[in-house]
Order: sequence, then C-alpha cells, then structure tokens
Amino acid sequence: MVGATLAAALGDSRLHVAVIESQPLEPITDQPDLRVSAITLASQTVFENLDVWDAMRRQRATPVERMQIWEGQSVLNYDSADIGEPCLTWIVENRVMVNALVTRLRQYSNVELLNPAQLTAVDMDADRVRISLNTGPVLTARLLVGADGADSAVRKAAAIDWRRHDLDQSALVARIRTEHPHEHTAYQHFLPSGPLALLPLDDLHTVSMVWSADRPRARVLAALDDPAFNLELQQAFGSRLGRLQVAGPRASFPLALGFADMYTCERIALIGDAAHTVHPLAGQGVNLGILDAVTLAEVLQGAIGRDIGLHPLLRRYERARKGADLGMQLVTGGFRYLFGSEWPPVRAFRRGGLTLTERLLPLKNAIMRQASGLTGELPTLARRTANRLQRRSDPRPRLE
Repeated sequence: MVGATLAAALGDSRLHVAVIESQPLEPITDQPDLRVSAITLASQTVFENLDVWDAMRRQRATPVERMQIWEGQSVLNYDSADIGEPCLTWIVENRVMVNALVTRLRQYSNVELLNPAQLTAVDMDADRVRISLNTGPVLTARLLVGADGADSAVRKAAAIDWRRHDLDQSALVARIRTEHPHEHTAYQHFLPSGPLALLPLDDLHTVSMVWSADRPRARVLAALDDPAFNLELQQAFGSRLGRLQVAGPRASFPLALGFADMYTCERIALIGDAAHTVHPLAGQGVNLGILDAVTLAEVLQGAIGRDIGLHPLLRRYERARKGADLGMQLVTGGFRYLFGSEWPPVRAFRRGGLTLTERLLPLKNAIMRQASGLTGELPTLARRTANRLQRRSDPRPRLE
C-alpha cells in the first residue's frame, strides 16, 4: 500500500519508477479481506489527489461516524458531527487499496510494475544502486526505496540498525457478525490484557475485530473453537451490539514497536513499516506510511534534474517525518502500558482522563481533528486546500 502510494505520487513525472512486489495481486472477491486499515481524512485526501479514492469507495470503504471508548464505567464518545465532518475515518480493506493503486499505476507510462518479483541482492557505488531480482534482470537506479515492511530487506542491505521493542502482545483479527447494526460506530474497550476494537464494515451487521492481548491470553483465545471464542468475545465486549458471532477464519500476529536509526542514507530511503512500526490501537500505522510516501515524493519532485539519491537531499524527507512517526510510537506504546496496568493509582488516573475528556468538548474536538489528520504539518498531497502536485508531461527524456 505504501510503496504503491509513493509510485502513484510520482506518476507522470520525469522519473522512471519500477515497483518490485513479491506477492501476487489478490483479486477483490465477495468475501471481505481479514486485513483492514483505518484511513484518516488526510490519507483520504492523498488518495483523492492521486485519483484512486473513487475506486476504493466503489468497492468496500466504510465511514466511521462515531467512536466509543470505555474502561469500566468511564466512557468517551467521539462524533464527527462535532467537528463538522461527515466521518472521522474510513475502514478500507487492504487489498481494495492495493488494487485501486495498482490500477492507477498501470495508467502511467513512467511506472513499471514488476510482480511477482523479489529482490535478491543490492550493490551500491558512488552514483548508482544495482538491484538483482529472482526473475533475472538487474536494475540500476539513482535511488532505492524500501517499503518492504518491518523485516525490510532494503534496510538490511543498507546496514541500517533496527531498534525493536517487543510489546509481549499479539493481535487477533476476525470478522464478527452482530445482532444489532453498528450504525457506523467504532468501539474500543480497554481490558487489563489489552484493547478490544470492533470496527464497522460495509454490512451493517458485520464488524472487523482487532483484539490485542498479552501473549498468554492471546494464545488461549486463538486455540478456542468458535462457540467458545464467541463466549469470550461476548463477555469481553458486552451487549452494546447484541449477540456476537465470529464469521470466518481468525488470524493473529505479534506486536512490537520498531524504529530504524536512520530513514535514509546514500541511495536508500525507507518508508512505512520499513522505517517504523506502531501499536495498532490507534489505527495509525498505514497512515504514517502514506504520509511518509507523499512527503518523500514531494522531496523527489522538487529535485528532478538533480541526483535524487544523494543523502543531503533525502535527509529533507527524514527530517520532515521522523519526529511525527516517533511521537505516534510513544503515544501508542505508552497507551499499551498505561491501559495495561492494574495498579490502582494508574487505573484511577486513566479512568479520570476518559471522563474529563468526555466533558471538555474543545479538548475532545482537538483530539478528533488531530487523529483524523486535519491538523499538524502535512505534505502537499494531504492538504485539502492544496491542489495536487503539478505533474509534468513534457517530452523530455525520463530520468533514472
């Protein structure tokens, strides 16, 4: 998703772009994808400016109009109407995003999609990087961008150190059928073992579950059969949506914070999970990656005609994004421990914080606007008031 966003942001530029993807493209079927992402209004604006949002919206993209967060008797409610927006965020299947982006990439004459293909070796010299693929060809370029996840081969090839902090939690994901309609509301219940989130999907009686739990608890939940799991889920969530039933396979994955010491070096740039990973409780991981992608695209667009692989140039991107990414890591990682502690003073503090925020409408609105991507420093493609970056379609030769 993140690499394709960068390529789309460079479409119709004078740069020649190759997108290397090892996994075959998954077709969109009637069966919804287990993997979904919460897309902020800033990311929606990016996709609108890249002419891919309409395609995503026509498939399965669900607006989140309200959110309810609670622990014990302390409840915090968010409503998009309070900030004059039709929704706070969107829930979009990952493969819906990928398919829309790939369709757009195929419309650009300067973008080549190599799929499936896998990077096997990287060699760098003073003015070029050479990329060997398992399919045979060797590519040469001024710049190699790693958008290849937390286990990034590009990052390893560049010998950039990766700092990993295991959160001792796993996230379980599944589709859940609900007795009552979700009414485009997202729910998050903070439990002692970790947060349980139910996110609205296109069908009003289907939600996407993301249940983050301490490893021992997660292993127990993963091993349960469906009837037993339904009972555990019902007890953990309560009766807000009536009877809950798992509606398909479940999957789990370990949770960890990760941060690259550097996002860039000579001829290399890292974006998305290759540069940083965060806890999923705030749904910000892919949005940080999308902002990485369009920030880097903006830097590269402004440098056309020069060597785009030089480290001083790439550092502009790193300086623009590293602080925001680290801040989100600290927030989501801190929440994991704040809401995981049962020490009475901590429990009283967090419940008081939820209650106080619920009562202070200006504070609550400011949090909504920040979380939705409506405030803060944003790259051009993420700003509603700005037109998309000027794309040049002149007859001059493409640049490597």
